[in-house]
Amino acid sequence: MSEYDFMLKRIQKLIIDVPDFPKSGILFKDISPIFSDQSELRNLITAQARFIKNNGRDFDKIVAIESRGFLLGALLAYETGLPLVLARKAGKLPRETVSAAYGLEYGSDKIEIHTSDIKQDDHILIVDDVLATGGTASAVADIVDSLGGKVAGFWFLMEVKGLEGQDSLINNCPFIDASDIEVVLS
Repeated sequence: MSEYDFMLKRIQKLIIDVPDFPKSGILFKDISPIFSDQSELRNLITAQARFIKNNGRDFDKIVAIESRGFLLGALLAYETGLPLVLARKAGKLPRETVSAAYGLEYGSDKIEIHTSDIKQDDHILIVDDVLATGGTASAVADIVDSLGGKVAGFWFLMEVKGLEGQDSLINNCPFIDASDIEVVLS
């Protein structure tokens, strides 16, 4: 087993499962302990930034999804030198926005991006902590597309198995395929 694989196992052990949060029947994956372990966090972000820079795709910007995606997206943007764009819940951004509604595994919501943050033909990497149903990431991809950007990839720390989030992304985003979706902890 490689050092990278050992590091991923150490990261995975830091994640705490919290049953019935935020609603009954949901198993919440608490990643906050990763941020308390600076050594492992540094290893993770450095390795993933290297992957992002060297994977053969030329990303122009990272779009990070509220809220835990902001933490990882900001670190990846800093380490890669890419600009960071925020995808926030409705009503949280002060300037003109474009929004999209999406379903969650436990309800529905709406997400927005400033219209001036995505330029025509920007190649975008969408970042979030967890891929569940794929609804949020698909909505963000729709916004990027409506602003003239090109979704060039998705990056997730982990995926909730059984919710078929990757299949949903592929079905809802005809411009991507499975090779455009990176799930670090599978």
